[in-house]
Amino acid sequence: MTEQPLREPTLLLLTALADAPRHGYALMKEIEKVSRGRVRMRAGTLYGALDRLLKQGLVRVEREEIVDSRMRRTYALTNAGAGLLADEAERLRATADEAVRRLSANPSGADGVTA
Repeated sequence: MTEQPLREPTLLLLTALADAPRHGYALMKEIEKVSRGRVRMRAGTLYGALDRLLKQGLVRVEREEIVDSRMRRTYALTNAGAGLLADEAERLRATADEAVRRLSANPSGADGVTA
């Protein structure tokens, strides 16, 4: 794959949409859950990323509804977004597998190893 790796916010956002469509607040909570509390995406960052991903065709608006006199958009992953996420997951898995393999080959750790 010749494309650049996904940046973490994009990876987390696509991952949060992988199993179900979600609206903005639910996405923020799901990203926090997926990252095990490490990433708390703010509304400005989230909606900026969603706008970019919409333009790239990686997410789509599933539905719009009025809730408490405010517009709520629910977003879903497109086939292109799911494909990109699957490719990135495979790239990360291959890298992690190789890291584990190399660490297993050197049970004493990195001490004494030179680059």
